Amino acid sequence: METKLIELIYSQDTFFLLMSGALVMWMATGFAMLESGMVRTKSVAEILTKNIALYAIACIMYMLVGYNIMYGSSDSAWLPSISFFLGLDNSLAQVVESGGELGHSKLSDFFFQVVFVATAMSIISGSVAERMKLWSFLLFSVVMTALIYPIQGYWKWGGGILEQAGFLDFAGSGVVHLAGASAALAGVLLLGARKGKYVRKPDGGLQPMAIPGSNMTFATLGTMILWLGWFGFNGGSQLTITSVPAANAVSLIFVNTNMAAAGGCIAALILSRLWFGKTDLTMGLNGVLAGLVAITAEPLTPTPGLATFIGIVGGLIVVVSIIMMDRRGHIDDPVGAISVHGVVGIWGLLAVVLSNPKASFIAQLEGIALIFIWVFSTSFVTWLILKKTMGIRLSELDEYEGADIAEIGLEAYPEFTQKL
Repeated sequence: METKLIELIYSQDTFFLLMSGALVMWMATGFAMLESGMVRTKSVAEILTKNIALYAIACIMYMLVGYNIMYGSSDSAWLPSISFFLGLDNSLAQVVESGGELGHSKLSDFFFQVVFVATAMSIISGSVAERMKLWSFLLFSVVMTALIYPIQGYWKWGGGILEQAGFLDFAGSGVVHLAGASAALAGVLLLGARKGKYVRKPDGGLQPMAIPGSNMTFATLGTMILWLGWFGFNGGSQLTITSVPAANAVSLIFVNTNMAAAGGCIAALILSRLWFGKTDLTMGLNGVLAGLVAITAEPLTPTPGLATFIGIVGGLIVVVSIIMMDRRGHIDDPVGAISVHGVVGIWGLLAVVLSNPKASFIAQLEGIALIFIWVFSTSFVTWLILKKTMGIRLSELDEYEGADIAEIGLEAYPEFTQKL
């Protein structure tokens, strides 16, 4: 009877983690729809290709190298072990015989973690949209998912320096979202803005020009898919559901995740109405995502009211950040990913101190700084090497004709695309 109970707990926790991972994998669809809606018709097929290819690359590279880096044994808090992934110990018999902590299948843990690294890579895709060479992006994906992401992931989730310093990041506001935004920022700075995004004013300054996306229906659908997938992202990070405390924790995480998204949406819509005189849908969508990113660092300890507040602040921050980056920083980010995942990711990490008594403001700042410095610097070097060797930017003619024709050889909406 005891063995049967052990097997039942083991299988239920494994199933919970696998289904949570499946929800996170569904977020790849959300990113693809959001990004395809926010770019012009001439670049939709290329952005869809990037999203499906980066997911496949992330899975392979994380299996071969990344997972072992994040969760392999190491004597150093800074340097994880780097070895190829040769197999997973998935023997229930060994777990039962050892009498140790049950947990869940190691294979389910790998699956749950691999969809996280794919999420981090998806963040970068939208920021460099419409002007980056496809294969330069895919080669960067190899480096990001095999080395850059796993090393900083080891520092927190693998028991490295950030974990030892008391840095708290429950589901990845820093490890996933800030990391993805940092890599995106490095790429955008080297890549430059899309042609026609900024025009020179008589006084010598730059005036940002609006470049509307192709399909707000897809952008909204993508955001709603991401909202749904986030329940797996945050809820699954509890890792277990087979006890009353764990089930209650997952329930609270679901509620807080939902409330933060709602708060971020309403705050962004209200601010856009007051600021622009119009209720900007794109800001509302980014407000949803901002609330989700903000609560990801700590979705368990806040009350639903506090979670809503954290989301509201995230929704306000993202509107200001997107406008300031565009108007002041002249950073061309077609989907606002750097603001959503980077700037608001920082807010989420700092907001942990509002509800978790174990949190240290200094430790949170240290984690933010270390993740940003590592990911930004290594990404910048990688992008720079690609720029100097094979190039990272489409030619001016290819960018004018569209990434679909230049890189994919077909158009997502051939009946809507003007020919030269």
